[in-house]
Amino acid sequence: MKIGFIGLGNMGAPMAHNLAKAGHDVIGFDSQPRLVPMVTAAASLSDAVATADAVITMLPDGKIVQAVAATIIPSMTTGTSFIDCSTIDVQTAKKVAADARNAALMPLDAPVSGGTLGATGGTLTFMVGGQLEAFEKAVPLFDIMGSKSVHCGESGTGQVAKICNNMIAGATMIATCETIVLADKLGLDRQKLFDVVSTSSGNSWTMSSYCPAPGIGPKSPSDNDFLPGFACELMLKDLRLSQQAAEQVAADTPMGALACHLYQQFVEIEDGEGRDFSAMLRRFEGRRRHDDEN
Repeated sequence: MKIGFIGLGNMGAPMAHNLAKAGHDVIGFDSQPRLVPMVTAAASLSDAVATADAVITMLPDGKIVQAVAATIIPSMTTGTSFIDCSTIDVQTAKKVAADARNAALMPLDAPVSGGTLGATGGTLTFMVGGQLEAFEKAVPLFDIMGSKSVHCGESGTGQVAKICNNMIAGATMIATCETIVLADKLGLDRQKLFDVVSTSSGNSWTMSSYCPAPGIGPKSPSDNDFLPGFACELMLKDLRLSQQAAEQVAADTPMGALACHLYQQFVEIEDGEGRDFSAMLRRFEGRRRHDDEN
């Protein structure tokens, strides 16, 4: 297939590269010119999509997605798959999908889980909203870039699944971090805590697969000085989207709201910006050191 790929950042670049490695003709565009192995650079947005069988976008926010969509939709041919892998608000996702359908395109909102490691390794999970026919056409591409794709329902439901998933991940990571520091204070060895919790009722993905304590469990960003697989500021973005959506439908999400507040503090006031979201552990460790000094 000929694929136009827009947004060649930390996630988009390896995703585009994996498609090219699989034999597809990938034409990429980014507002900041980037060289991606095996991906042909386009001079403009329109050039990237004009002859494409499928167009994939991976962009920072809904405002940018909407602006890019307004530019490229008129340049795309009838029946082209338009797959937006960005994480954006539900209403914008629905609006972009409606505009694309009105132009006889096949839109999907398909945000991902798995971070940069998953993008590089081709093990992402895609949460996909849109018509079933469009999803089935795109599955071969999802299979190259990821290990799983789930059709969640109509347009917008992919974004719903993503923000709900990350609300759980954000809140659970905080609970995991504060639990580890509580165990420290009470004199329990971290490895012993992991051995118990990872096989007991308190287990979670943030403990058993992505443990924020260095040297405990499978290798994770905590073992690399918290260099991000999924940055704190991206978690904050997703938690804000979850709370925006909750407010729109009058859903009561107190744990999600508190997680959003704590990540906001960590990113904007403390030292969380640029670190993996599991670096929240350092926030609680810092509180411990402060108490000990007093």
